[in-house]
Amino acid sequence: MTAALGQGVVKVAVFGAAGRMGQAVCRAVLDAPGLDLVAQIDVDDDPQRAVEAGAEVAVDFTHPGATMQNIEFCARNGINVVVGTSGFDEARQDQVRALLHGTEVRVLVAPNFSIGAVLMMKFAANAAPYFESVEIIELHHPDKVDAPSGTATRTAELVAEARAAAGSAPMPDATLSPSQGGPGLDGARGAAVESIPVHSVRLRGLIAHQEVLLGTVGETLTIRHDSLDRASFMPGVVLACKKTGTLPAGLTVGLDALLDI
Repeated sequence: MTAALGQGVVKVAVFGAAGRMGQAVCRAVLDAPGLDLVAQIDVDDDPQRAVEAGAEVAVDFTHPGATMQNIEFCARNGINVVVGTSGFDEARQDQVRALLHGTEVRVLVAPNFSIGAVLMMKFAANAAPYFESVEIIELHHPDKVDAPSGTATRTAELVAEARAAAGSAPMPDATLSPSQGGPGLDGARGAAVESIPVHSVRLRGLIAHQEVLLGTVGETLTIRHDSLDRASFMPGVVLACKKTGTLPAGLTVGLDALLDI
């Protein structure tokens, strides 16, 4: 089996098929022209079913430990992988690169499959060099296991890269935490991702939301994205299933690699 997708219908396997996102992915693949759902695999199922069904790409919405096992399995069997599981920091990405070394398999790790969220990250990176200060607030449902979210982490990385490339000065912040001899509470300023403050909210009733707050003397800019239903992620998943085989062999991070932005 080759990892490069051919012409015609793309055969898709879904790992984590019984989960909320997995079920939504299965429905989206079934409804999408040009895709064929050939295997639905969950925790107690044999992944060999994906191979036997001739899957060309596997979509993974499980958890980080299972995802790494699934990537290793797919790398051995020439199946490209689309990863929507959270928690893929730089260390885990390096593990994926090591697993793919010497293979022709493509793995796309997307912090967010929403087209709107990808545009929000792009707009934030474009705007960041023009403002003195940038902070991120991400809001999700309380069943989410990671904080900050992968989207917020990726946004902070892109913002930091854009500011560094533009030669932006360090952001002003006179706050002193108690560990620095100041008043207040440790953690009140959130987590620092590439020096960008990120604040995480977990609240029942939310799905996935993010604000990027930018400020300079006399003005502020807020870039906000809201996913109100998991259906918002499905066009990006379908696009990834169809196009991951066109990427260079190895690891690609971000759905923007498949968009003309």
